[in-house]
Amino acid sequence: MPQTATTEEAGLALAGWTRSIKRSALQDMLVASARPGILSFALGLPAAELFPAADYSEAVARVLSTDPRALQYGPPFRPLKQHVVSLMRERGVECREEQVFLTAGAQQGVNLLARLLLEPGSKVVVEEVAYTGCQQVLRASQADILTVPTDAETGVDVGAVERLLESGVRPAMLYVVPDGHNPLAVSLSREKRVRLAELARAYRMPIIEDDPYGFLYYETPPPPLRAFEDQWVLYVGTFSKIMAPALRTGWVVVPESLIPHLAIIKEASDIDMAPLSQRAISAYLDAGHLPAHLDNLRREYRRRRDAMLGALRTYFPAGARWETPTSGLFIWVELPEGADTGALLAEAIETEQVAFIPGHAFHVGDEPPATNRMRLNFSNSSVERIEEGVRRLARVLSGGLAPEAGARRG
Repeated sequence: MPQTATTEEAGLALAGWTRSIKRSALQDMLVASARPGILSFALGLPAAELFPAADYSEAVARVLSTDPRALQYGPPFRPLKQHVVSLMRERGVECREEQVFLTAGAQQGVNLLARLLLEPGSKVVVEEVAYTGCQQVLRASQADILTVPTDAETGVDVGAVERLLESGVRPAMLYVVPDGHNPLAVSLSREKRVRLAELARAYRMPIIEDDPYGFLYYETPPPPLRAFEDQWVLYVGTFSKIMAPALRTGWVVVPESLIPHLAIIKEASDIDMAPLSQRAISAYLDAGHLPAHLDNLRREYRRRRDAMLGALRTYFPAGARWETPTSGLFIWVELPEGADTGALLAEAIETEQVAFIPGHAFHVGDEPPATNRMRLNFSNSSVERIEEGVRRLARVLSGGLAPEAGARRG
């Protein structure tokens, strides 16, 4: 069988930034967790059985039968932008259609904004534990990444951000997930949102507010950061978690002056095209289906969240710690010191056919990461499978941990 030549053997000289990036643990887990029989808490997948397939199919059929431009090249669909303005108002953000830019999902929104703001060596502030997709974007931009801690109950350490700024550091951007943080599951307190907005304004520091989970809340959330500062906060939203990921449609809300620049960058990426999905989502929203659909998602995901919390309390060892998430799709678990969730994952998959993401997969920076943390997803499993999966995980943990009493549990 012929061997595949490496790029070096083939004589290909790759760009320098390719040496600093690697395939994310999430992509690896997408393959591993697809094995038959694996019960997976690994990926941030919404529940496929809750996708609005029938109503969306009707919307697609309506668009295809009435709009001959739906399959043609065309500009971003203005009616969908108008719907985004209404959705943002529901989240407490006032904006205009001229400030809305449509994207191929939130990941592209973050990528476009980073390309707009960053040059090689630009300083960027992120949390010590952060979403892997953001990390890949920043490493491809060859940014100088500075990290700040996160409080498990109130979110990013705003005091640490302020101290960086007071020391003379002038970041090209700060990246934050304010609601249902991926992977830490914490939501930023209102006080911290207000203070971050004040710092952005005072120090002219752009903030990328990545908000894929803002509509998936279980307690009424504070408004997004964008509600407190409309010049320096650049908001990223998506239909992936509230409708379906495969639609690949999202948006950013930014100062109007940035829209032409984003359009040029996006045109270079994908010709700025997605006419069918943009029109179909708009038709779905025209029909008024979304409010009831969101209510159903919140109700069902709350059931699954509570089932996982209950199973953790029942089966996990003393000394394990977690908080109750008020938004999003994850629970972040800290095991007793000395646990190695990387080693536990391999055993969990092989012996109990259950998967999760070790916490160190999200670590940013050069310091050695903690090995005793894991991210668990609750949205993509039924209540019964959550109970069974946590029980299986507990069996693996019982062989790899020394029980420790007295730690707080959420």
